[in-house]
Amino acid sequence: MTACAVVGAGAWGTALADLLARKGHTVHLWAREPDVAESISELHENVRFFAGVAISPAVRATTDLGDAVANAELVVYAVPSEHLRAVAERSAQNVTPHATLAVATKGIEPGTGALMTTAVAEAVPGRGVVALSGPSFAAEVAAGQPTAVVAASTDLAAATRVQRSLACASFRVYTHGDVVGVGLAGALKNVIAIATGVSDGLGLGANSRAALITRGLAEMTRLGVARGASPATFAGLAGLGDLVLTCTGALSRNRALGEAIGRGATPAEAQAGRETVAEGVITARSASVLAREADVEMPIVRAVNRVLFEGRPARQAIVDLMERELRSEPD
Repeated sequence: MTACAVVGAGAWGTALADLLARKGHTVHLWAREPDVAESISELHENVRFFAGVAISPAVRATTDLGDAVANAELVVYAVPSEHLRAVAERSAQNVTPHATLAVATKGIEPGTGALMTTAVAEAVPGRGVVALSGPSFAAEVAAGQPTAVVAASTDLAAATRVQRSLACASFRVYTHGDVVGVGLAGALKNVIAIATGVSDGLGLGANSRAALITRGLAEMTRLGVARGASPATFAGLAGLGDLVLTCTGALSRNRALGEAIGRGATPAEAQAGRETVAEGVITARSASVLAREADVEMPIVRAVNRVLFEGRPARQAIVDLMERELRSEPD
């Protein structure tokens, strides 16, 4: 049995805390919102972010970050990308020197362009840091539906500890050594999911969706290779697997946001009133910066940025993509 802390009580953090508790680990779950901690403690349900899902009574929720991570052998960070570094820094003085850190957040840090594992490693130095990524809707994990993900780290022992802590009959975890590829794939697929959502909202059909997914994967791979990742990573769970899920699944927040825009909502209207974060909006800008720095063509990412931030009509953005200069597919 391992002493675990999950930092972040959104749907994904809650699902991971429940999974760990049901495996018999001791689990503290940190929630920023007092009402979330209260509902988990009293009702064994995250009414605000994960309504209708029963949570193991063994999960101990708290709003005290230091108390949550103190003495934990495994700390799982699952807070939105724009807040991850700050939260990790706040936790640092209470994280034990021997703890393994798993990063379940997918994104690229605004401003720095850092991957989520880099942000945590810099905020809480001297520990093994592992990226947890792959096709994994929180609701399906909580329901015990078969799921496969990867635990990626340059520290194989740390990746193996995360693998063994989380793996069970319904949740298969593979170790992986390509942290850059896994991190970029998990972030960039959210931007492509916005694009496919826009296409679906416009009523463009399966041909358009398949083209966006396939060409989106090509863009993701190009940037990954330029940043030192292995192209094979993008054909795996963290790449193609997560991309297909996020671009086609009804539970995808990023696809849903794009679909609303395709149906006529402005980006602001599509995001209004949402409790949960569509990480692709934040990642779109960061991905565009990384593409310019690496001199990599990412036309779908560019189109998403134009729709989100420059007022480009969604239908015109699709036309722009179709009318680009003709070329060979491998280019």
